[in-house]
Amino acid sequence: MSDSFPPPSFIDKLPSGMPGVDLVTHGGLPKARTTLVSGTAGSAKTVFAVHFLAAGAASGEPGVFVTLEEAPDDLRAHARSLGFDIAELEKRGLWRFVDAAPNPAIEAQVFGDYDLAALLARVRHAVQDVGATRVAVDSVGGLFAQVPDEHLIRGELHRLAASLRGMGVTSVLTCERPGEYGDAGMFGVEDFVADNVLVLRNVLEDGQRRRTLEVLKMRGTSHQRGEYPFSVISGEGLTVLPLTAIDIRQRSTDERISSGIDTLDDMCNGGWFRDSMVLVSGPTGAGKTLTATHFLAGGIAAGERCLSFSFEESREQLHRNARGWGIDFSEAETGGLLRIHSAFPESAGLEDHLIRMKNLIDEYRPQRITVDSLSALERGATAKAFREFVIGLSAYIKQEEIAGLFTVTTSDLSGGTTITDSHISTITDVVLLLRYIEGESEIRRALTVLKMRGSAHDKSVREFVISSDGIRIERPISQLRGFLTGDLSTPSA
Repeated sequence: MSDSFPPPSFIDKLPSGMPGVDLVTHGGLPKARTTLVSGTAGSAKTVFAVHFLAAGAASGEPGVFVTLEEAPDDLRAHARSLGFDIAELEKRGLWRFVDAAPNPAIEAQVFGDYDLAALLARVRHAVQDVGATRVAVDSVGGLFAQVPDEHLIRGELHRLAASLRGMGVTSVLTCERPGEYGDAGMFGVEDFVADNVLVLRNVLEDGQRRRTLEVLKMRGTSHQRGEYPFSVISGEGLTVLPLTAIDIRQRSTDERISSGIDTLDDMCNGGWFRDSMVLVSGPTGAGKTLTATHFLAGGIAAGERCLSFSFEESREQLHRNARGWGIDFSEAETGGLLRIHSAFPESAGLEDHLIRMKNLIDEYRPQRITVDSLSALERGATAKAFREFVIGLSAYIKQEEIAGLFTVTTSDLSGGTTITDSHISTITDVVLLLRYIEGESEIRRALTVLKMRGSAHDKSVREFVISSDGIRIERPISQLRGFLTGDLSTPSA
C-alpha cells in the first residue's frame, strides 16, 4: 500500500520503518522528539520499540535500547522470531543495550529523593559511543514502579523527555495503560509529558482479539485520525493496515478482458474492463468456483499471470476439478502463469491474511486475482474486522490495477443477499448472480449480470449448464420473477 502524505509540516519526521505507520503518522515520528507508545499487556509495545530501532539500524542509523523490564538476551531471542538479528547489529555497532532491568534476586527500594541522573548518564554515554539517532525506552513503568508520588513522576518524566531531546535523538517510550480506553498510562500523567502519543490496543470483540493503532496526539504536526488494525507477523515485525487512509487514485482504462466464457463476454458488451472488480454471488454448487476457474483460464490463455486465493478447497482439489473441465492448471503453474495459495480461514486473523495476500501480490505481480470465497473468510470475524478486510483488499487491488474476481455464498439455496454482499457490492464494478430455479419438474441453473459499471450489458436472466467443458450459457428465460430475492416463480421456457 503506497504511502501518500499531505503537504510537509514544519516539523521534520523520521520514517519509522514499519509498514503503514508512516502513512498514519503522515511521514513518520517527529525528529528529535519523544513519542509515547501506550498499551495494555499483549498490545505489541515492545515489538514497536524493537522494530523502530531495527529499521533504523537497517538503514545505517545506530540505536540505543534501554530495557527496564526484560533482559537483553530475552529481547535478542524475541527479536529473532520477528526477523531482526540484534546480535549482528551489535557487532556492527548499530545497536547498544542499556540494561536497567531489575535483578529478581534483589528487592528494589527507594531511599531519599528519586533521581534519574545515573540512568541518563548511561544513556548519554551509549548514544555518544555509537552515534545513535534513535532511542527506545521499554518501559516507563519500570522506572517508577517504586515511586508513589505523582508529582515526582511527572517531573522526572519531563526531565527524561528533555534529556533525550537534548541528545538530539528521536525516541520511543513505551508504557502500560490500565485499560484499552481511558488514561494513556498507569500514572495518569504520561500523555501530558510526551510530545506525541500512539495507543496500541488489543481488544476482545465477539471472542476475537483485534489489535489497532491510534495516533492520540502529535504535537505541532498532522496525522490520520481513528483506529487502524495492525498485525505482528513472524519474520516481518509490525505492520499497520491504514485501510481508510488510502487514496482513491487508481487509473481507469477502456481495455476489456475476457471472463473466460465467450457468451458471458457477449453479455458484457465484449468483456470486463481491465481494472474491474467482479463479485460472483450464489448458493453452494451453483458454479461460483467454476466461474472463477474460467476467469483464470481466460487470463492464462492471454498470457497473463494469475493468482488464486482459495479458502475452501486445496490446491490439489482445484487442479483435479479444473482437469474435469478440460483446463490444465498444472501446465499453467509450471509455465509461471498461475499460482495458487490455499489456506483455512481459521489459520490466521483477517489482518494476517490480508498482509500475506498483499505480500504474495507484491511478489508475483499478477494481472488477475480470484478469491474463493469471501464468505469463508467472514466466518468467525467481527462485522467491523471483515468490512475493513474487504475495503483493504479491494483498495489495494484497485490501486495495483489488477482484475479481481470474488465469490460469496448465499445461505439460501434459492439465492437472496448476504451480509458479505452488502459489504462489497457497492465497491465492485461487476455483479454476477447465479441461482437455482425450479421449472419443468427439474432444478436448473440461471445467471444474470446485475451490474456492470461504465458499460451497457445484457440484462436478461439466462439458463446455464455445467458440462465437461465447463459453463455453457444458453437462451434467456422468460416470465421469471423473484430472481433477485430468491423467491422464484416457475418460468415458462
